[in-house]
Amino acid sequence: MTESIWNDVDEFFAERIRPQDTSLAAALRDGKAAGLPQIQVSALQAGFLEVLARTVRARRILEIGTLFGYSTIHLARALPDDGRLVTLEHSPAHAEVARRNLERAGLGGVTEIRVGAALDTLPGVAHDADRPFDLVFIDADKENNPEYLEWALKLTRSGGVIVVDNVVRGGSVADLSDTSPGVVGTRRMLDLVAASDRLDASVLQTVGSKGYDGFLIASVR
Repeated sequence: MTESIWNDVDEFFAERIRPQDTSLAAALRDGKAAGLPQIQVSALQAGFLEVLARTVRARRILEIGTLFGYSTIHLARALPDDGRLVTLEHSPAHAEVARRNLERAGLGGVTEIRVGAALDTLPGVAHDADRPFDLVFIDADKENNPEYLEWALKLTRSGGVIVVDNVVRGGSVADLSDTSPGVVGTRRMLDLVAASDRLDASVLQTVGSKGYDGFLIASVR
């Protein structure tokens, strides 16, 4: 099996069940034109997040790591009219591209981008939250995954869901000789999940247009 086959199969499914509308196509185009890293989730992965948010009937969503708002659009589309999504982005330039993409998609009214290092902005999110979040999606710098998970546990309701992206790291997570910060941070996060009596979790390995990686999905008890 090769990445070419993975890409072809991704396209096969995406064309049939997750076709890109004009807002999503424009978001992808503008993110690339602005020179932002092309590390967003795939169309199928974004669709998975949207379906998951609908399944848990999310009214409040927290996203850690906005980039140019591709996953944000999908998640926000799952919200009811009175729902709210807060997304955290370190880069002001990235946040500005994402803000334009969300406005064009008609989602400016239900989304809020907070700019700055997530570990600096999360205390403010906690202070301002009038109720817990139903779903938290973590897709930011991997070395801080343990801290992001701890914040997610504080901020997510019982019965809510926490999703962490890029936990397989192309298989490096299982290679104990790999001590790169992102891999070590991911392992530390997994150790916290394993030790927590509040989380019921599993991992799905994925292949496709984004290569070989995977999601951790946890239900909060």
